[in-house]
Formats: sequence, C-alpha cells, structure tokens
Amino acid sequence: MSTTAVTPLTIEDAETLVDAARRAAEAAGVTVSVTVLDAGGHLLAFRRDDRAVLISGETSTRKAYTALQLDSPTADLVDAVQPGGLFHTLPTALDRPLLFIAGGVPVHRDGRLVGAIGVGGGAPEQDHGFATAAVEALA
Repeated sequence: MSTTAVTPLTIEDAETLVDAARRAAEAAGVTVSVTVLDAGGHLLAFRRDDRAVLISGETSTRKAYTALQLDSPTADLVDAVQPGGLFHTLPTALDRPLLFIAGGVPVHRDGRLVGAIGVGGGAPEQDHGFATAAVEALA
C-alpha cells in the first residue's frame, strides 16, 4: 500500500491565514482574534488586536479546534448540537469544549486535513466570512 505525503501546514501558511483574515476583518471595520492550529491541534499562529474583546482569543481558538476535530466549518454544525441533533451530547464528551458558532474553518491540502483557522470578534457570519477568505487566500 502506498501513501502520498501531504505537506503539513507551515508557520508561513499560518501567517498567511492570519494576515488574510485580519485584512478581511479590517476591510469590514471589525477587530478580531485569529487562531491557526496544525492537524494535531497544536497552535501555529495567534493574533489578538488590543482593541478586540478579551474573550475573542478563547473564542477563535475553540472555533479552530472544533473545525479541526469535526473536519467541518463550524457554521455547518450549529444545528447538529441542538436538542435532537447529531452531536447534542458531544461537547461534554471531549477534553476541550467545542464551540459551535460560525468562524471555524478546516484547512485542507490535497484533500487531506492539515489544520484549521478560527476567527472571533465579529458577528458569527462575519467571522465565518473572514475565516473562509483566509483559507481561499492560502489556496
């Protein structure tokens, strides 16, 4: 059985993601925190503007972690955690709490999960847009 190696997410990639999300947020007049994790859930990059709400840093990290663990944009998971949803009890089953609010997006390379970005500080729909713009800028 042969496997094809996939280049992991690098520090340079993470910096590109952070910068693209920051620029998208600034263009919208929003101050955000941005977190980038590698495929193992390790912090590669983090940015919190001094004007951002303090909790936005924790929010961006949990959004990135959620997107990474479930390999799905957090915006797509909101209904799954409602009573009767697929993941209704999942947040209490994991070591680190997940956050099902839009703004977390997985990062793929050659069809494989290599990391995730989380953006917090704006409205959830805005954060999702900023994270998606960042992933598109990396491609």
